Amino acid sequence: MKNQYDKTITACFVGYIVQACVNNFVPLLFLTFQRSYSIPLSQITLLVTFNFGIQLLVDLLSIGFVDKIGYRVSMVAAHVMAAAGMLLLTVLPEILPSPFSGILISVMVYAVGGGLLEVLVSPVVEACPSENKEKAMSMLHSFYCWGHVGVVLLSTVFFQIFGIANWRALTIVWALIPLSNAFAFTKVPIAPLMEEGESGLRLKELFGMKIFWVLLIMMVCAGASEQAVSQWASTLAEKGLGISKTAGDLAGPMAFAVLMGSSRAFYGKYGDRIRLERFMIYSSCLCILSYLGISLFPVPQLSLAACAVCGLSVGIMWPGTFSKASGALPRGGTAMFALLALGGDLGCSGGPTVVGIVSSTAGDDLKLGILAGVVFPILLLVGILLCGKRDGKC
Repeated sequence: MKNQYDKTITACFVGYIVQACVNNFVPLLFLTFQRSYSIPLSQITLLVTFNFGIQLLVDLLSIGFVDKIGYRVSMVAAHVMAAAGMLLLTVLPEILPSPFSGILISVMVYAVGGGLLEVLVSPVVEACPSENKEKAMSMLHSFYCWGHVGVVLLSTVFFQIFGIANWRALTIVWALIPLSNAFAFTKVPIAPLMEEGESGLRLKELFGMKIFWVLLIMMVCAGASEQAVSQWASTLAEKGLGISKTAGDLAGPMAFAVLMGSSRAFYGKYGDRIRLERFMIYSSCLCILSYLGISLFPVPQLSLAACAVCGLSVGIMWPGTFSKASGALPRGGTAMFALLALGGDLGCSGGPTVVGIVSSTAGDDLKLGILAGVVFPILLLVGILLCGKRDGKC
């Protein structure tokens, strides 16, 4: 059976590549949409908010239906919705009276798929029989990073060779990944989250546990620590170094994603030799130092290097918190994973927002905004220490 579950884990790895496609491909087309359909930049910006807003809503609603319809049906549906949204993107803007409405509908459809994947993939891997679940979880989340890197690099190469005008052909190619993985999930075995006869904790029970609130705050801070720098790294590179956007994307968010993925892959390979709690504590300390470096280094190149180091430091935070939650609350079930995904997504949207608001208040000083964001890795470190004191149960 172990070999069969290896296929399940591989399909879950691809699921996170699909999640990376959902979140990172369409933003590459924003300027193309603006030029081709005469859509104002204010509406284009709304697409990002709408995408993550729908995913947050799905995180919340999934508590009520995933257990009822089952993980297999939910996983297949998530991939089909992701593919459908991308395919609709090639058609709806052309046939609807308002191209923006067509794009918005397409984003809504694939965001439903992305939100479901956020809730489903981690618990499916957690339920698979394996010798070290923490290693598997870290390796799983590294594939989101590799997916992010792959989407940006391969799309950039395609546009250079065939031209940005052929973006619809590339969109169809990317849609083939979730379609093929949907078929895979009709075949692979899916282990139950609970032992036979057991039931997951209800929302009221979860909300009554102090450790759950600690873990939820840790998840919010994990998402915020990651995205507060990742989302602003390109802007920091352009403003601080005066380089082109393409070079800024490679030196900023691309380097961040590569090192974040490397950190997760490292723990995925050697996690059986390293205590998760210790690795998370060291990573949080490094994250705090990287935030301070970005904000306080007088040399722009050093600030940019600190951005990359930040990617290395945040790698373990999201998967590590999932693993800690599974260990502390083994009966957490779908409700726990959905709420943690909700908390992580809230952090992903809230972290960059805090940085942006503080920067704007300080006269567009992005470094001061990043300095304010250091509160997130500090709170995460406090959460890890509190969790570690809980009689060794977390």
